[in-house]
Amino acid sequence: MTSVNSNGSAAKAWLRALELTAPIARSRDRILSTVIEELAAQRGDAQALVSDRECMTYRALSARVNQYARWALDAGIAKGDVVCLLMANRPEYIAIWLGITSVGGVVSLLNTNLPGPSLAHCINVVSPKQLIVGAELSGQLAATLPGLSGTPLIWIHGREVDSYRQIDLEIERHSGEALSRHERRPTTIEDRALYIYTSGTTGLPKAARVSHARIMQWSLWFAGMMSAQPTDRMYNCLPMYHSVGGVLAPGAILAAGGTLVIRERFSTSQFWSDVTRWDCTIFQYIGELCRYLLHAAPSPNETAHRIRMACGNGLAPAVWDGFKERFRIPQILEFYAATEGGVSLFNVQGKRGAIGHIPGYLSHRFAPALVVFDVETGEPMRNAQGFCVRCAVNEPGEALGKVVDDPSNLGSRFEGYTNQEASDKRILRDVFAPGDAWVRTGDLMRKDEQGYFYFVDRIGDTFRWKGENVATSEVSEAICAYPGVKHANVYGVAIPATEGRAGMATVVTAETLDLAGFRDHLVNHLPPYARPLFLRIRNDVEVTGTFKYSKTDLIRQGYDPVASNDMLYFDNQESGAFTRLDKDLYERIQVGGIRL
Repeated sequence: MTSVNSNGSAAKAWLRALELTAPIARSRDRILSTVIEELAAQRGDAQALVSDRECMTYRALSARVNQYARWALDAGIAKGDVVCLLMANRPEYIAIWLGITSVGGVVSLLNTNLPGPSLAHCINVVSPKQLIVGAELSGQLAATLPGLSGTPLIWIHGREVDSYRQIDLEIERHSGEALSRHERRPTTIEDRALYIYTSGTTGLPKAARVSHARIMQWSLWFAGMMSAQPTDRMYNCLPMYHSVGGVLAPGAILAAGGTLVIRERFSTSQFWSDVTRWDCTIFQYIGELCRYLLHAAPSPNETAHRIRMACGNGLAPAVWDGFKERFRIPQILEFYAATEGGVSLFNVQGKRGAIGHIPGYLSHRFAPALVVFDVETGEPMRNAQGFCVRCAVNEPGEALGKVVDDPSNLGSRFEGYTNQEASDKRILRDVFAPGDAWVRTGDLMRKDEQGYFYFVDRIGDTFRWKGENVATSEVSEAICAYPGVKHANVYGVAIPATEGRAGMATVVTAETLDLAGFRDHLVNHLPPYARPLFLRIRNDVEVTGTFKYSKTDLIRQGYDPVASNDMLYFDNQESGAFTRLDKDLYERIQVGGIRL
């Protein structure tokens, strides 16, 4: 039950966000670098960006932004030209993209975890004129060069590497004073600012377009939702090549005149000591980060902090209460959003497990439509008239966002990818009326009787077994509820001569797993078709740079005992127990000699 107080606080949060973002469409020349310039004049000596490596006041950040703007102009970066940025988290990262984009350049934020061929693909799809690389990533650069289709001018930041020029030395040639009128370019909110890449979980990463308008919308909207103040200090250990860690979190706290505390990468052991040492009041999370913290050994600093809010997306329902209570987090602001745009949801009320709730008076502007989805065809179902079918209460379906040309609703605008074909595939037409257009999120959600939205599964992760749809997120939640299970990664695997895919779970446990007790738990908590047929036990689980479970290699290896050194088990229906999966049993399954 949601309290009257939480509903009142939610209404205030929505009102703040609406008030802060309303002027964006009217102030076309005001982009985020302009906001930093304004704050430098108002709060020049206040801390803007801090880290163990370097710190910048608002005045210093504005000056650095101006230096990079002048460098871009001097380097011949024309409006719309692309500069790729491959660098670890640090304050300079933000100054670089703010400066280049302030004069019309477009900055492509490259994933620092990608191997050579994938990284080369990401660079090639945006055809950059220049490439800025942190010296610590020069090895990755070397592995990438053979796969590049163009010849961007390469700059190294941090120290001398081979014969490359050092950009941190080069920009010292340029003044940090405000740009004169003849230096400035007419950059507006409609211009493209960034390329941010999809995770690549269903193929090679795609470069999503991000305009200055959406950067402003993200920044000011979240500043309003979080009630961010100049006294707030936000802890950010998320990768800055990602929309949350690199744009949303920095933009929101900077737009409010607060301080962003930057750590190069997430550390379970150092998290709470960092938060207390830097006196942080907010932190940003994504994916399984909170689960890692919950399973860590107790820390003396884990309740000695001044955190008032944790904001992010992907906090599993099974982790929610334990995380909030153990670490004494007053408020959790869970949200749902896509880098490409289309749908945004916010759970300001702190309802456990929900990803959002739209006030009735705003549902005509923000609420997504949930439509019945056919797992077998991979498409929304259509009725006899050829239109999509809206889901009933609590019925899972694909979330769609209406394509609208509404200057006051910039956050819901779909800006697509560099690849037009990929953009077109995301648009669904003739959904509820002839000629209408909606953006496909690729995510299954449900909406309860109170109007709260809940994430169910990624469409590519949901599979069909024994004529039923299986949502991997729900199976994972049930598995993780068993004592001693730290992580569960659930996916479907193909079995010869069967329809659909059977469930398989890779788990990480704190101690030896009681297989009989575990199986009884699954029988009591999951229907037969949803219970994993195969079980794989590992010492650790692989996650992406944005703390999502990686499934590609696990699906490829399947349940073949030769493909890995991990312990594999088969849920034997005849014996009613998990049986060790060896080569002989594997062969019997392959030829249909075992009842499934």
